[in-house]
Amino acid sequence: MSNNLEAKQSLFQRTVDFLNKRKLAYGQVFRGDSLANQVVMADLAKFCRATEPTFHTDPRIHARLEGRREVFLRITEHLHLSSEELFNLYSKGQIK
Repeated sequence: MSNNLEAKQSLFQRTVDFLNKRKLAYGQVFRGDSLANQVVMADLAKFCRATEPTFHTDPRIHARLEGRREVFLRITEHLHLSSEELFNLYSKGQIK
C-alpha cells in the first residue's frame, strides 16, 4: 500500500511541476508592464468577452463566443492561480 501512496505522491509532484513550468511560460508571454502586453491583453479581453455575457440566440454564435471566453479564462487562470490551484481545478474536470 505504501508503494501506491508513493506513486500517487510522485504523480502529483510531477503534475504540479509540469503545471508550474507551463504557468511560467504563460507568464513570460502574457504578463508584464510593457505597452505591447497591455495592448494585447486589453484586445483579448474585449475580443473574448471576458467581462460580458456570451449568450446569443443562435447556438452556433453562442458556442463560438463561449469558446473565445474559455481561452481568455485559461490565460488568466495561468497568470493568477498557483500550480496547486491549477492542479485542483484540472483534477476536478472543470478544464481540459
